[in-house]
Amino acid sequence: MIDYDSLSYLLLGLLLLIGLVGLCLGGDWLANGAASLALIWKINPVVVGLTIVSIATSMPELITALMAASSGSSGLAVGNIIGSNLGNIGLILGLTALLTPITVQWRLIRQEVPILFIATLIFTFLCLQGYMLDGRLGKLGGGILLIGAIAYLVFLTLQAKRTQGGLQEEITDELGETTQSQWKCYGLILAGGVGLWLGAELLVNSSVVIASRLNISDELIGLTIVAIGTSLPELAASIAAARRKHSDIIAGNIVGSNIFNMLLVGGGTAVAFPLELDPRLFIVEFPAMLLLTVLLWIAFFSERKVTRIEGVLFLLLYGLIMTLSALSQQGILTL
Repeated sequence: MIDYDSLSYLLLGLLLLIGLVGLCLGGDWLANGAASLALIWKINPVVVGLTIVSIATSMPELITALMAASSGSSGLAVGNIIGSNLGNIGLILGLTALLTPITVQWRLIRQEVPILFIATLIFTFLCLQGYMLDGRLGKLGGGILLIGAIAYLVFLTLQAKRTQGGLQEEITDELGETTQSQWKCYGLILAGGVGLWLGAELLVNSSVVIASRLNISDELIGLTIVAIGTSLPELAASIAAARRKHSDIIAGNIVGSNIFNMLLVGGGTAVAFPLELDPRLFIVEFPAMLLLTVLLWIAFFSERKVTRIEGVLFLLLYGLIMTLSALSQQGILTL
């Protein structure tokens, strides 16, 4: 057992970095092992791509949120969810659009983006209602979000069964080449689980101590360091897809990741450990998440493409939001 309180800033920073690496590697290993094993067992690639891969790639956020909430750091968990969504749109979409203009499939504009907007509204409403009732997102609200996650998975699966072409390519773009050895799959799943647990343990505990020493909120740590760290796999996958000119996969990954962050990660964590909500989140972070979602929809709809100029604008807006968030969380910016 590590006594985090007795460690220096240098060692805490090193453990935080090791935790981030553990989460990234663990998530990749778990997703690759689970998807490969499912394909070996002849499970429909549609099911593999839209359920196993989607859920497995959300594990870093889910495990981190669960561990943070279980240790009494709900703010870090909520900050991680919101911060990941802000980072996916503002940071990841902005950076990848700079590399190559992102072409968007009409299906994504017509179906998934409206679902993302509705999910964002529901998540924000349930959090606001929960805060007004008893200051937290409880089991009921979490259950509603989990039901939404299940409904979304069913919807995706039914839709994709009609057009299965290219799904194996999407799995390869997301995970790299899958393995054909069952024993290697079991090893990857086991190593991934250990990596996720150890990474989340180190990341959460070191982050909480650093936040306490610097007198900053858990929410701010979750919105910045933890959110960006747990989004690194999505960033790496998006940059790789951009280099291969598979920009439609980038857009789909961002939209899907944001939906699962709120419905699966938020819902699953709230069901297990009701999440205490800081009222300062409703000043900047929740409105910013809604704003970026609307701007994402507009950018996708305009010529079905996210241009380099729009990418720069998303990056600048993300920087502004993070600045306002820091001021709000420090009590400098108030209503």
